[in-house]
Amino acid sequence: MLEVAAKELKRRLANKEELYIIDVRECWEYDEVNIGATNIPLGELPQHLSQLPSRKDMEIIVHCQSGRRSGQAQKYLAKQGYSNVTSLKGGLDAYLRLK
Repeated sequence: MLEVAAKELKRRLANKEELYIIDVRECWEYDEVNIGATNIPLGELPQHLSQLPSRKDMEIIVHCQSGRRSGQAQKYLAKQGYSNVTSLKGGLDAYLRLK
């Protein structure tokens, strides 16, 4: 499983890199706190594949709260032909612990 460290993601966001990030947490979790990612809850991912980049080799970063759901999303997207899906290591918990 490909993972990106929270510190690396934070650096890339600060550098205003164009990133496609999917937050696979539930809508209520996203409403409480988010980093500006596209919110597609894990259970709804199959119905929202048309929202994803058409280039299946484009980098997609998925995250959840701790990393479990994003790992599942990463595996699912790989089965759908997306070849460059990365999961945020430690999830939003790790990202929010950064100063």
